Amino acid sequence: MSPQPQAAVGAPLSRVDGRLKVTGKALYAAEHEVGGAVHAVIVDASVGRGRITSIDTGDAEAQPGVLKVIHHRNTPKLPYRDNSGSNNPPGRRLRVFQDDRVLFHGQPVAVVVATTLEAAQHGASLVEVGYDAEQPSTDLAEAQPGDPTNYARGDAEAALRSAVVRLDLTYQLARNHHNPMEPHATIARWDGDKLTVWDKTQWVVGTQTELSTVFDLPMDSVRVISPFVGGAFGSGLRCWPHVVVAALAARETGHPVKLVLSRRQMYFGAGFRPSYAYRLRLGSDRRGRLSAAVHDIDAETSSYETFTEAVLPAGQMLYSMPHVSQAYRTVPLDVNTPIWMRGPGFATASFVIESAMDELADKLGIDPIELRRRNEPNEDESSGLPFSTRRLRECYTVGAREFGWHRRASRPRSRREGDWLIGLGMSAGVYDTARNAAQARVRLDADGTAVVEAASSDMGPGTYTSQTQVAADALGLTMRTVTFRLGDSLFPPTPPHGGSMTMASVGSAVLDGCDKVRRQAIELAVEDRESPLYGVAADDIVVRGGRLHVKNDPARGETYRALLARNHRTHLESLGSFTRPSGPQRHSFYAYNATFAEVAVDVTLGLVRVRRMLGVYDAGRIISPKLAESQAIGGIVGGIGTTLLEHTVTDHRDGRIVNANLADYLVPVNADVPEVRAIYLDGEDREADPLGVKGLGEVVHVGVAPAIANAVHNATGRRIRTLPITAEALL
Repeated sequence: MSPQPQAAVGAPLSRVDGRLKVTGKALYAAEHEVGGAVHAVIVDASVGRGRITSIDTGDAEAQPGVLKVIHHRNTPKLPYRDNSGSNNPPGRRLRVFQDDRVLFHGQPVAVVVATTLEAAQHGASLVEVGYDAEQPSTDLAEAQPGDPTNYARGDAEAALRSAVVRLDLTYQLARNHHNPMEPHATIARWDGDKLTVWDKTQWVVGTQTELSTVFDLPMDSVRVISPFVGGAFGSGLRCWPHVVVAALAARETGHPVKLVLSRRQMYFGAGFRPSYAYRLRLGSDRRGRLSAAVHDIDAETSSYETFTEAVLPAGQMLYSMPHVSQAYRTVPLDVNTPIWMRGPGFATASFVIESAMDELADKLGIDPIELRRRNEPNEDESSGLPFSTRRLRECYTVGAREFGWHRRASRPRSRREGDWLIGLGMSAGVYDTARNAAQARVRLDADGTAVVEAASSDMGPGTYTSQTQVAADALGLTMRTVTFRLGDSLFPPTPPHGGSMTMASVGSAVLDGCDKVRRQAIELAVEDRESPLYGVAADDIVVRGGRLHVKNDPARGETYRALLARNHRTHLESLGSFTRPSGPQRHSFYAYNATFAEVAVDVTLGLVRVRRMLGVYDAGRIISPKLAESQAIGGIVGGIGTTLLEHTVTDHRDGRIVNANLADYLVPVNADVPEVRAIYLDGEDREADPLGVKGLGEVVHVGVAPAIANAVHNATGRRIRTLPITAEALL
């Protein structure tokens, strides 16, 4: 078939769902009108470890409007079938109200169901729970790590001993919480033995599977609906205990139940980016050619599940070196289970590796960009595979030119404006190009409009818009004649909406389905004696604006509407799919960036202000430039938070999170956001997927923290190896 004209893909279009959002018509999880719904409020454990010895619910149950208080002493046993194939990490997932054990501060120990939210809240405050409390273990530095996951090539320890230049550096990275604007919420309703939930989730199929296994239901007896997600950043990538609580409360009371986590409960009702202790030892020659790296990594996890993330790959493939050793240990603590957060694993590793590279450059008197160029690999040295595309050198060149890198002072504390010390920093970034199996259903109706459906989510990157762009061009329709539907487990299954895999996976399935429908129409036309296209070679026909025509003779053709009407077709339909190629992988797939930052540091107060930032990205084909720009801004702003503000504080005496609110857990606000610019290199990666995309939601975050930290060093001469970088650290 002839390539389709590309009118929508690559155009800077506004969001198709934008008007719904700004007018309040986009319905989020807690906003759906479900008749007869009552309210549920969870009672949280006030100890960090121990056993429940008593529960007094009398005062709560006596309150007007309270329907029931549910806890482990009056809850039936739930099946909790194995669900290890989902996003649940290895271990024994939390089973709500199934025993008297308390595994972390804030664990659900009861739920109050009432006719109004106020009655449920008041009732929850009256439930008295007695505990046999134990001392929780919540300090990463004091706990015993588990067995390591190891990687090695060469003999890193021996190479390090013989290296002319050696660095031995230790970094501490604080726990971060996602803090999306929309809190996690669920409405659950039973219709006989069928369960429907309206949920804030990044994976409707994952929530469907979890509820199916918890309640021992067939998959088709559980429906999950999630048309809009008000931010998530990874926090919605698995089904959390409150979703089960809502479904259980609905079954036990016989009413639909709405359960919304409070802002405080978001800090232990859902996961978080785990804290890390990361030691990196580097060896090089005097020209900066790396010879060895030894990574020793400790990361927190819960006592009941072992959460891990991709913190190792960047240290294996970002730079060329013959000798690498890595040991990644999880440290079980009495906390709830972590979860992926934007740039998972790679963002953590990048802060350490890129800060160390800057320190090495400073020690050797080499420009940081030049040092990175000298260590650019020719292939992925962890696998021996060629890179599908790798344009990091171009990212450096473009970034240095556009940011004015030549104005950077090589000697720290050289540039000052009044009370402010000015510094420039940069870093490289990398993120895995993830793709997984996906399907999409495409229907072209006789009126010339199309509907495309997939069970994907949209937590903000613009899935509705970008998938509509792909479908419009593949079908040869305008954007306004295509409707893309998502967020319903009745639609064809898709992978989690995270890890930068949605465009590559779902988009490729949409492309496949639309291509199939367009081919059906073309074949119908060339075989129809009454069609102007009768007898034309199918490969010579394209579709534009809903009209099929000969590629080199636009006057010869007809519309979808005329073709289908004449052939008495109400619609054409197909199921599109995407799967990764089977067999051995032939390439190494990653997206890359070079991130640049300029900071000002108050010489007296130690305050850091980011003045401008630039990201240059090798992210393959850009489907929607306007959405891509938005993603870069969001990723950079999130990186500013991680670098300078965000830090979850735990009281180790009882495991309580001290700053579980948006007043004390600091996130960037408008005043913290500098001038931000994003440049996406032209190109595509057809080895990765049919669309040629590489994913960009994660890579735009990776590298922000070290770029800022390196700029702080350039401004002040101080190396800060902990996140966040606080004023106290600079005084």
